[in-house]
Parts: sequence; structure tokens; C-alpha cells
Amino acid sequence: MRRQIFFFCLLCFCVTTLNAQDPIFSQFYAAPLQLNPALAGNTNAPHFTLNYRNQWPSLNAYVTYAASYDQFITSANSGIGLLLVSDDAGAGLLKTNKVSGIYSYRVQVQKNSFLKIGIEASAVQTRLNWDQLVFFDQLDREFGATSPGGTPYPTEEVRPDDLTKTYFDVSAGLLFYSPIFYGGLSIKHLNRPNEALLGINDNLNGGLPMRFTLHGGAEITLAEGNKGRPGTFISPNAMFIQQGDFGQINVGAYLNVAYVFGGVWYRHAFGNSDAAIFQLGFNQGMYKIGYSYDMTVSGLAQESGGTGGSHEISISISLEKPYKVDYNDCLKLFR
Repeated sequence: MRRQIFFFCLLCFCVTTLNAQDPIFSQFYAAPLQLNPALAGNTNAPHFTLNYRNQWPSLNAYVTYAASYDQFITSANSGIGLLLVSDDAGAGLLKTNKVSGIYSYRVQVQKNSFLKIGIEASAVQTRLNWDQLVFFDQLDREFGATSPGGTPYPTEEVRPDDLTKTYFDVSAGLLFYSPIFYGGLSIKHLNRPNEALLGINDNLNGGLPMRFTLHGGAEITLAEGNKGRPGTFISPNAMFIQQGDFGQINVGAYLNVAYVFGGVWYRHAFGNSDAAIFQLGFNQGMYKIGYSYDMTVSGLAQESGGTGGSHEISISISLEKPYKVDYNDCLKLFR
């Protein structure tokens, strides 16, 4: 009961202030379109990804699903993509669904250096389940939100007429890459859409805060592959994200050894340490499967009685013939 009250209070505060943050995958390399629209089109053949994230399962906090398709169209020198994201906060309390169309265009800067420009147009729908909300005037010191008989305590809050919000969203991104290193910038919510559900005073709502993401890394080859066997390389990476008052920095490295890959990252939120991230997976032919665990190291774990960490599973399917195309870039971890 302590954990439920803690999380219900947290969610009620978020709904009241209407300040939302985007879901962010720890396995950013397995969700490239969610990271930066300029990453659309990293393969010449169709590339599909599936992502699942369960954040703080002990609190029934956030569950996020994503699916995407993208590929490069050589004749148009462009990448195209389709992204679907579904985010569930509080076991059905607040649900958000998004569908995005993505386009990127590639410009050759030097012989083996390129710049890609990407744009994303999205339709988003958010739905609030009012019946699952717990307000402060419903909380009893001894029994919590429900009576010993299981009946919820009443509230004086008035239920709004419409608990669904639909809006249009625009994002853009840049990506520079060469055979050795890459760097990118993405800006989400350029049009600052109004995602307020309660509509108490729209003049006080400045819209969904823009999300700024700076990310970059390098690829260091340790051993070349041969006879269809993938090589060995390490890719150190860093990512900085800021959205409104929320911000985080991820620093770590990705290592691929033949058919096995893994990574270790550290995530630091503004003002406090957040989590240590451990990843492991394998790739065979057209398939790439990964699992990661976020070990919470912030004070939230103690205050809530334990979060359960965060779990992610990613599945990537590329219809490109394995190792038949030799890309002269440092974007192997995204494929």
C-alpha cells in the first residue's frame, strides 16, 4: 500500500502540473527513430525494430512499446520511416499513443563523410482514466485510498467532460557521420503542442516542452570479420537530453564480439545519480535481440521501498543480406 500511495501521489502531481516527459529507451541504438529522425535509413533494405520497456515494475509505473520500419532509398538519396509508440503510465491511468512518419535526406560533405537532415510528423492521442486517479482528499491516514471493505473514499474533484486529447506534433534532427565517429542533434515538439487534458486555464499552459538531444560516439574496430562472421568493435557513446526542467546524461560503451554484443552505461539526471545500465544480446543473420536492466541508484529506490529497476527487450530484423553490403561508416550499432 505504501508503494501504491507513493506512486499515485506522484502521478496526480504530474497530471495537475501537466508537465510530461517523453519515454526514453536505454537501448537507444535499438530505437534509432525515437532518438533522432535523421537516423531513418541506415540500411538499403527494410529494417524493422520492436521495443519493450517496463520501468519501475514494483510501482506499476511505466510500460512503453514501440515498433518501427525504415530504409534508405538510393535513387532518392533519402531515408523513410514509420514509428509507432504506446506509453502506459500507472497501469492504465494515463495512456499515450503516437504514430509518426519520418523522412531524412543525405548530403555528402566529403568522400566518406555525410550529413543527414530528418523531419518527423506525428499524430498523438492521450487518454486519462479518471476512475484510477487518487486525490489527496481520498487518502486516509490508516487505510489509504480505500476503506477496509474495499470501497474507494469519495473526492470533491469534478470529473471533466473530455478525458482524451489529440494533437499534431513536429520534430527534426541532424546527423553527421564518418567511418570513425558520428554526432547528432534532435529537437522534439518544435510546434509546442498543447497536451493539457483538464483545460483549467490554457493561458498558463505553454505547450509540451521541446526535447533537445545531443548524442555522439565513435567506432573502433578491434578485429575484422571474415567468411560472413561479424567482426569485433567497441563503440563509446554519450547522450545528453533536456526537456523542460528534466535532463539526463548517459555515458557508456557498446561492445560487439562476433555474434554477441553488450554494453554498460551510467545515467545521471540533473541533481542526482539515476541508474547503472547493463545490456546483453546476440545477432545472427537478419536478427538482433537485446536485453537490458537499469539498476536504480537514486534515492527513489529507498523512498518507494524498491522500484524493481527497469527492463528492456529489443528485437531488430533487417531484410538486408547479412554482410553483403559493406557500409563505410560508424553506425553498425544502429543496424
